[in-house]
Amino acid sequence: MSRPQPPEPAKLVIGLLLKEHGSVAAPARMLSDAFGPIDTVSPWLPFDYTDYYAAEMDGPLFRRMFAFNRLIAQSDLAHIKRCTNDIEKKYSRNGKRDVNIDPGYLLRERFVLATGKNYSHRIYIGKGIYADLTLIYRKGGFQALEWTYPDYADTYVQDFLQRVRKRYVMQLKRKTRL
Repeated sequence: MSRPQPPEPAKLVIGLLLKEHGSVAAPARMLSDAFGPIDTVSPWLPFDYTDYYAAEMDGPLFRRMFAFNRLIAQSDLAHIKRCTNDIEKKYSRNGKRDVNIDPGYLLRERFVLATGKNYSHRIYIGKGIYADLTLIYRKGGFQALEWTYPDYADTYVQDFLQRVRKRYVMQLKRKTRL
């Protein structure tokens, strides 16, 4: 018989997709106000994997990712996605977003994104939000799955997540020593 156990806290990671580097400061500040200090920031990552966002956001687009210092409950992901949707709305004009915000969480064994879109591999987590198993950690690195978005399958993002994972594991070790 399996025995229910509380899940480990997760590392909040949020990706922003933007057209202009200079437009990251205000949404990043709002994210920090909502979720606490940012402890790891990715370099600007090129985003040329798809033209899915072209009609809405024009281009070229760039991704910047943030990991937050405070660990979160995995069950908070739906609420966090709803908050980031509200921030996206604040940075929209004429129904078009200036920033696309992708919240997710990282655990030792996986990386999960939140989305409002259902699909066969996504699990409903409440509040109209689904969890998308995006990457798994195996044999010392992140592994893409057949449905992983191309930018998350790229080494740029995976290298960033590898650094975040190391910090997260250290945070968990410190927490268990207390």
